[in-house]
Amino acid sequence: MATSDLVLGAMFFGTRSDRATSYALLDRFVEAGGTTIDTANCYAFWVSDTGSGGQSEAVVGDWLRLNQGLRDDLIISTKVGMEPLVPGVSDGRVEGLSAEVVAHECDLSRDRLGVESIDVYWAHGEDRSVPLEETVTAFGGLVTSGYVDRVGLSNHPTWRVERARAIALADGLVPPTALQLTTSYVRPRPDVAVSGNDHRFGFVTDETVDYVTEHPEIELWAYGSLIQGSYDRVDRPFPEAYDHPGTTRRLEALTRVADRLGVTRGQLVLAWLLSSTPEIRPIVGVSSVGQLDEALDAATLELSPELLQELDTAR
Repeated sequence: MATSDLVLGAMFFGTRSDRATSYALLDRFVEAGGTTIDTANCYAFWVSDTGSGGQSEAVVGDWLRLNQGLRDDLIISTKVGMEPLVPGVSDGRVEGLSAEVVAHECDLSRDRLGVESIDVYWAHGEDRSVPLEETVTAFGGLVTSGYVDRVGLSNHPTWRVERARAIALADGLVPPTALQLTTSYVRPRPDVAVSGNDHRFGFVTDETVDYVTEHPEIELWAYGSLIQGSYDRVDRPFPEAYDHPGTTRRLEALTRVADRLGVTRGQLVLAWLLSSTPEIRPIVGVSSVGQLDEALDAATLELSPELLQELDTAR
């Protein structure tokens, strides 16, 4: 477990976080040993003046241009598929994952980021209007061309992940080797929406954990693990979907262990994810260097087998 296992989420760089703040966060992250930066071509259209994304990639790209010597030591991750078709209109119609879109948006993302190759390129959400074979071939072609190093799938059901990997392997293409979903120490009740913006297959399930355990070549990344600060901020209560006896017992255990270690509950959640089997790499979205330092400290927190068992068995 190390700071290099933590992923810095750049979602609001260039929108809610101004350029100076974004640069400060990137500088501090790299200074502390962080290596992986995650963004998307659609970040953050819902809070931008244009109604379109691209601001985050542009800020990360400008920062990379100012720090030329860092590129080879970093993992730059971005996504395609969820940019709205009409700027400023969030009606569910998005660019999708056709071969044309995947190739075109990869070029635009590489240009904004100022990189020759994207280290991890994600299908941001599934697109069943396009044959899976077409999408898999498009991503595989980008790897073959040297424009992408690795392929990831975000917000996809496990059966589609397995089918995509099978298609890629059968065609001699590089298969997806990373999954990006949401999970945390506490989980919502099954079949209950946490918010209106949930991806249908966006949550880690026991099947996901089993699948990744059986395929150790696949990394599991997690977004939204701190549930908008609900673990430590009284002004941000957990969504109603988390209101069940299991959450109560888990929070009691989390509080006990966090108090024993002298850390916040949120820090313990990050450490628990990184110490889990299989390891889950949390993507942390922060708005200040202070928040980032808390997350970085959590990434170096060692949890004994006894503490992990105490946390894992609370249900």
